[in-house]
Amino acid sequence: MVPKSEHRFIRLNLITIIVTLVLILAGGVVRSTGSGMGCPDWPKCFDQYIPPTAVDQLPKDYKAKYVAGRMKKNERFARLLDKMGRTDIADSIRRDQTITVPETFNVAKTYTEYINRLTGAATGFLLIVLVVLSFTYRKKAKRVVVLSILNLIIVGFQGWLGSIVVSTNLLAWIVTLHMLLALVILAILVYTYYYTDTLYKQETVIMSKVIWLKILILAAIVLSVIQITLGTEVREAIDMVSKKLLYANRATWVGQAGQVFSYHRDLAIFVAIVNVFVYQIVMNRFGGKATELRLGNSILIVLLIQIASGLLLSNFALPPVTQVIHLVFSTVLFTLQFYLYLLVYRTNTYNQ
Repeated sequence: MVPKSEHRFIRLNLITIIVTLVLILAGGVVRSTGSGMGCPDWPKCFDQYIPPTAVDQLPKDYKAKYVAGRMKKNERFARLLDKMGRTDIADSIRRDQTITVPETFNVAKTYTEYINRLTGAATGFLLIVLVVLSFTYRKKAKRVVVLSILNLIIVGFQGWLGSIVVSTNLLAWIVTLHMLLALVILAILVYTYYYTDTLYKQETVIMSKVIWLKILILAAIVLSVIQITLGTEVREAIDMVSKKLLYANRATWVGQAGQVFSYHRDLAIFVAIVNVFVYQIVMNRFGGKATELRLGNSILIVLLIQIASGLLLSNFALPPVTQVIHLVFSTVLFTLQFYLYLLVYRTNTYNQ
């Protein structure tokens, strides 16, 4: 029998996983609509907690003000990079003239970014509550407390990184790091959910009989992370192409994205093959086990959606809605794969 306090943690953990995926969805909408600079300052938006809806509500001389603020923040960030020995990156930030270009107010883009920030704030609040609730495991499962605190720290860093994303005008490698940290946050949430949910369950899997499945799932997870990284870099390359072409000739953007698009497309074949093998073994080995069966079916469905959305993106001039679908379902695929791996890896020994 699971105590009520622990049941609350498990339930809120699952809710937080869902909200984190919604946050990634919101971030995808921001990228696909070009709303990343809809709020030129952070954490406020046009120096207000509730953004303006008209130009006459904007702060006086807002364009010059926010450009100056961005440049000061970027200089502080560049000095930090100097201390870390990355003077090349620091100098590239100092030389980036796009940072000096003021953003024109667009109410739709402003509120798109604002909703993204509200979703981020909700995620942060849920993680704070999770830390509080995690102390119910302080005696029987200290790792839950440690991981919950660690995740909150990572989210705090993610929030700071988000401010750098804004101040550097969506600097490419920072956007990629921002995405990878989102996967780390998801992985910790999935692990604490799995661990606490199975704490009182005695069902086991004999590792020697599923060793190939474990290896294949791990390979699928690694491939998914690489694909998400490449996908982010493809998006960054396309952003550069679109700016160069002044957002015209959209149908030609993919063709000018360079080798990174070819790598992303070709690796998708290996992703599909590995996941199909995972699905086949899961069906053969766990056909009578409902959780593994549902996960296997879900992974296959998500994989098919990913393939379809990828084909639409490459052949139909990057439809914005499809961009969001492709991003969100890539993280859903990662989430399902990681949870399946944990289920396969489980043993009878849970307490520490």
